[in-house]
Parts: sequence; C-alpha cells; structure tokens
Amino acid sequence: MTLSRQRHRRGVQLMVGATLCWASAGILVRSMDLKDSWQMTFWRSLFMTVFLFLVLAVQYRGALLQRLHAVGVVGIVSSVLWALSFVCFVLAINRTVVANVLVLSGLSPFATALLGRLFLHERVPRRTILAMLAAVLGIVLLFVDSIAGGGLAGNLIALAIPLTFSCNVVILRRTHAEVDMVPTLLLAGLISAVMALPFALPFAASSKDLGLIAIMGVVQLGTGCLLMVRAASYLPSAEIGLLAVLEIVFGTSSTWLVVGERPGWLALTGGLIVIVALVINEAVALHIRRLAPG
Repeated sequence: MTLSRQRHRRGVQLMVGATLCWASAGILVRSMDLKDSWQMTFWRSLFMTVFLFLVLAVQYRGALLQRLHAVGVVGIVSSVLWALSFVCFVLAINRTVVANVLVLSGLSPFATALLGRLFLHERVPRRTILAMLAAVLGIVLLFVDSIAGGGLAGNLIALAIPLTFSCNVVILRRTHAEVDMVPTLLLAGLISAVMALPFALPFAASSKDLGLIAIMGVVQLGTGCLLMVRAASYLPSAEIGLLAVLEIVFGTSSTWLVVGERPGWLALTGGLIVIVALVINEAVALHIRRLAPG
C-alpha cells in the first residue's frame, strides 16, 4: 500500500470515528432523566472544555496560552458561532426527534454555498443548486411532519446549526484567516458554558445524568471534533463532507434501535431526500476534485 493510500485510509478511519462519536448524542440524551436543555448544555460544554484544555496542555505544554491568544479576533468570532451551534443542538434535540436535528444540521454545505454566493460572490455549481432544491423538498416534509408531531420549535432551532456553521466558514474565507481549530473549540466550549449558566441554575442533575453528560462532553463532542480536525489533514474537504453524512445515518438508526425513537414516515422520507442530495452533491465534488490536474 502506497503512502498516499495509507494516509487516505487513515483519514477515512478518523472521520468515521468522528461520526460515530457525534451520532451517540441521541442515545445519551434520551437515556437521561434530566430534561433541562440549559443544564445539559452547561455541563456538556464544561466537560468538553476541561477535556480539550487537558489535551492542549499536553500537546502545547508551556505554549498553551500563546496558542489561545493566537486565534485573534476572528478566532473569537468563530468560537462564538461554534458556541451558538452547541447551544442550539441541545435545545433542538430536546424539542424534536433526533433524526430531524441531524438532518437539518447536515444542511451546512448547502447553507455555506448559499451564503458564499451572497457575500463572497462565489459561483454555486449547478449540481449544488439542484441538490439544494431537492433538500428544500425534504425540509418541507420534515416541517409538515413536525407540525403534526409537535416538534416544530425544535426544527426551527436546529436550522440555526447549519446557519452558524456557514457564517463561520464565510467569515474565515472573507478575512482569509487561518484559525487553529482546537483552541477555537476550547474557547467555544467555555463561551457556551457561560451562555448557558444563568439559565441552568439551580443545578438538579443526578450523578447518573452527570456521567452521561460527561460522556457527551468528552466523547460525543470533544473526541468527535478532535478526530474530525485530525482527519482534515488527510482528506479533502469534499470527502470530509461526504463522510459527515454518516452521522445522520448512525445517529438516526442507533436512536431508533436502542431507545425506540422512530421518526414519522414524512420525516423519514424528507430525511432520505436530504441525505441523497447531500451524498450526490459531495460525491460529484469529490470526483471533480480527483480529476482536476495537480
């Protein structure tokens, strides 16, 4: 096996591991007695922050503070946007079915393409436009299903996740900034914990719930993000986007099989349409990239 193939295989393994970590959120949340989204957000962000702090302390040793300072103003803005997505994810997952949150979160590539066109005047390929139109149909089915099932608020909150992600990407592109992702995520965890704290008081989580939230912070969010950052050094962005769709598949199926949360047929159909649109769009982008010279 050549070195390039070994690196590609390593990248795929890391990215699949990341999606498995992210996909555990549904099972963990549904296994808790705690239903307060703000307490979940606070403790998950706090556990992630402590975990990433320890990782960075070992990795950078005495240079940790310099690494945090080096993210600059743009890095802080990026951290705030990540923090908003952390908060919205937990708020949404407690207000609608897990599958809907994962599907709507997966719209990030389309939201990025749209905002890139509006603010950066980037060309949107025809395949992406067609995929976006198909995704709109899927989203409509999700929302029709949620109106009947009472999950409309959760779906609306979940739409903020791809929006914050795409705003993050557009800002980084606009400023031509290269931000170290891991220190930025650490700051994001700290910011989201501070944002949630006033609403989380008084604390009422049991030791069992704290254990599950600790797994969310360390494994589901912290380790998942670290694996994705590591995979990005081995794989092109199009392949990262393609493999990220596995989070929807793993998360929906595991929540269905383990805790019995099955989306309605309209939501399943809409989710499938979105997944197919995402896969085709990212697969074509990857194919074009591989054919490109150099």
